[in-house]
Amino acid sequence: MPDARHDARDAAPGSIAPLRVTTPSTANDPIDLNGRTALVTGAASGIGAAIARSLSRAGAKVHAVDRDEAGLADLARESGVSPILADLADLDGLAGLPTAVDILVNNAGIQHVSPIEEFPLERFDFIIDLMLVSPFRLIRQSLPHMYAQGWGRIINISSVHGLRASAFKSAYVTAKHGLEGLSKVVALEGGPHGVTSTCINPAYVRTPLVEKQIEDQARTHGIAPSEVVDTIMLSPVALKRLVEPDEVAALALFLCGPASASVTGTSFLMDGGWTAH
Repeated sequence: MPDARHDARDAAPGSIAPLRVTTPSTANDPIDLNGRTALVTGAASGIGAAIARSLSRAGAKVHAVDRDEAGLADLARESGVSPILADLADLDGLAGLPTAVDILVNNAGIQHVSPIEEFPLERFDFIIDLMLVSPFRLIRQSLPHMYAQGWGRIINISSVHGLRASAFKSAYVTAKHGLEGLSKVVALEGGPHGVTSTCINPAYVRTPLVEKQIEDQARTHGIAPSEVVDTIMLSPVALKRLVEPDEVAALALFLCGPASASVTGTSFLMDGGWTAH
């Protein structure tokens, strides 16, 4: 097979030299993260746990951060996973988390469903701190290590609500829209240093976060809890199913591999056709 690598000698005078590229076989090889260190927030369950397991099974050393001690204990049985008990809304405490990480996955999140005029102020502030300010601070303290080595991957678990709004979710929608903008700025600044930044945007995922919403959604919309999944959660999607955490984890792993080397500043929808309307 011809060697797909190129160097400056291939360039015509006055043209831009082709970049050295990987061969298709290299890009399609199983992703090997041996020697890489990752930090995953909200890692005790759901999407975060699935991503932590996926990265560790690919060879990465994973710092799994959450305030759920029981969930972390279960995850710690996974080889290569180191649990860290921490409240990610404690902004001053974030400085104590590992900073020498090659992969940062901002996943921690919470939901509150309520009309704006009844939305508790302290709850709004808490959600913004946890889901927007905390990712900013973690990115800020992780970039120097990534810049120094010329490689880094920042993966922000956003949502279809990062691109679309839903009534009664003012804090969540605000935080996710802000995370989208932050991710793009990081992509622009990090590009010259070999650091990529992307968002993953699923619709409703089969997680404890979604399960906890059912009672709130039923109360807010005035329907029975048994009706929430079909009437509210699956109504806007073409594929009438919840997204599975392992699907999100597979995409996150792809974003750490060689085939995604030029993927940055963008958002990957896993929304079952929600935004096709």
